[in-house]
Amino acid sequence: MELRAARPMTGVVVRVAEARKAFGARVVLDGFDLEIRAGEFVALLGTSGSGKTTLLRTLSGLDALDSGEILVPQPCTVVFQEPRLVPSKRIIDNVRLGLGGGQATAAQALAALDEVGLTSHARSWPAVLSGGEAQRVALARALVRAPKLLLLDEPFGALDALTRLKMQSLVADLCARHRPAVLLVTHDVDEAILLADRILVLSQGRATVDLTVDLPRPRIRQGAGHGALRARLLTALGVDEGAGADGGIRMSNILTI
Repeated sequence: MELRAARPMTGVVVRVAEARKAFGARVVLDGFDLEIRAGEFVALLGTSGSGKTTLLRTLSGLDALDSGEILVPQPCTVVFQEPRLVPSKRIIDNVRLGLGGGQATAAQALAALDEVGLTSHARSWPAVLSGGEAQRVALARALVRAPKLLLLDEPFGALDALTRLKMQSLVADLCARHRPAVLLVTHDVDEAILLADRILVLSQGRATVDLTVDLPRPRIRQGAGHGALRARLLTALGVDEGAGADGGIRMSNILTI
């Protein structure tokens, strides 16, 4: 497997070709192919154990494929389900990790904290933050490096329902402003529809569904076209919604993204 930085381009900035990864006898990626264009927001759905996080970890360079090629732009940053803040560093210093020192990076960190509404906590310690606030810091830390690729590994999974909705709206706004290529790993069908330009379903090591979300923004939960797309994705995931299963948190339709 070869992992290398993408050359500057205005079109495709992420390319995965014939990716294969196995853990013992269990194959999680089996000839997987993917392309993401600059500024495109792609959501990846799949059942537990389908290989979603494995793909994300290989894109970030944390894991290696058994075979295949991955082309990624730099810088590439990741937001995980847990904020992973350093307890011994103040919030501003958590945000500027990897930027180096000096007044310039402090100003960048403060600007990033302002974007997520946390400038008042710049000198606070991680222990005083709520779960949603900590995840906003993690998002600021990822965006302060102006990534060309932003990887989101179920970043709202540990949050309560209301905070999750607020974070979805924040991510939509920030990605529209900064325009990185984005890959979001999620179990939540509604979340994928609200945020993504394209949605893939990973099954048996391959993308069995690749749908363009051709819905106008701002998007409204249960708005026109949402239900049909949701039903199609749930069917692809093997979910019978009529039997009471749910592809994501059901909330009112007052939130727009």
